[in-house]
Amino acid sequence: MDIDHQASRPFSCNNLFFLLLLLSSNLLTLFISTTFYSPCSLKSQLQTATAAVAADPPPSEEEDSGTNNAPAVDLPSEFIAFTSPQELPLGFNKNFDSDQIFPPVGSPCTLFTDELRRFMSYKVNGSCPDDELLSQKLLLRGCEPLPRRRCRPASPKEYVEPYPLPDSLWTTPPDSSVVWTAYTCKNYSCLINRSRNQKGFDDCKDCFDLNGREKNRWASDGAKGSNLDFTIDEVLAVKKPGTIRIGLDIGGGVATFAVRMRERNITIVTTSMNLNGPFNNFIASRGVVPLYMSISQRLPFFDNTLDIVHSMHVLSNWIPTELLHFLIFDIYRVLRPGGLFWLDHFFCVGEQLEKVYAPLIESVGFEKVKWVVGRKLDRGPELNEMYLSALLQKPLKNSW
Repeated sequence: MDIDHQASRPFSCNNLFFLLLLLSSNLLTLFISTTFYSPCSLKSQLQTATAAVAADPPPSEEEDSGTNNAPAVDLPSEFIAFTSPQELPLGFNKNFDSDQIFPPVGSPCTLFTDELRRFMSYKVNGSCPDDELLSQKLLLRGCEPLPRRRCRPASPKEYVEPYPLPDSLWTTPPDSSVVWTAYTCKNYSCLINRSRNQKGFDDCKDCFDLNGREKNRWASDGAKGSNLDFTIDEVLAVKKPGTIRIGLDIGGGVATFAVRMRERNITIVTTSMNLNGPFNNFIASRGVVPLYMSISQRLPFFDNTLDIVHSMHVLSNWIPTELLHFLIFDIYRVLRPGGLFWLDHFFCVGEQLEKVYAPLIESVGFEKVKWVVGRKLDRGPELNEMYLSALLQKPLKNSW
């Protein structure tokens, strides 16, 4: 027994030595691999790669060429002066949760450095450049809101007071109420007659003729050309009298919709661009409120506040589908529970309505009050274009 015990001791010691050596080498290998090499886990590698791309995305071809992204030092000094953080004079403000304010501009503004430099180059406290076309191009390309400027825009030289209400609602304003340099037409007579005299396309080509089609739009005494043509009175009849009080018309041309509603003691704000015509000047001269903004901008109203939102023709298949989805959800947002969305003559092609746009609209959560589909034939039946006129209601209960 003693001999066997003595013989086994060296064997046990050797085993213990080799075990310690093996553990030490494994620990050393683990230390080296975790310190000097990237993780072996596929998940970790993907997370690391994703984080790297997000932090420093590869430059696009346009960025490589330098056409759209100039260094910050190349931005105009007035743009930097406006957009830089501004210290609040009274220090920290709990409403801002900060002691600074950052004046907002559209993020794409800096992508168009040449146009931005021209727009923001002027004499401070002096006159602004005559650059309506430039500013509108920036706005339509996504530079919205435009940066503010410290200069005075051009005003009409022979400006006179507008016609008084209610005469102004249906009276063409004087030519002296507009600075005409940005437009093909140089007076209202030209605009009124351009649908007859001018070839080619222009936005809302016959809108300025208040004695033409505008005279009967949405009115009970002549608007009903088809089931697609809802009248204002039949739409208002859907709700209790007096509960439609304030609203918005998106892309409202010369604001005839707002004028009709004003005659019924309803206040409508009209969004419009000046696409080869002084739409905003004309709207204001009629005595209703213009809002100069594109369809890309978030609607400047708080949640659950408007009684009605209307849009004719503007919301259609020329808008990228995802952007349209965001826009209709924004309309839903600003409407109060029970508020109405009047989608007036939305147009698309062939099967797009059934396969794309109807599901898109239905996904937002409106209740259907009216839903009428018809053929759009003004450019010929061979194009297979369709119209949708719909009256939709945000649910009065459970509208979230």
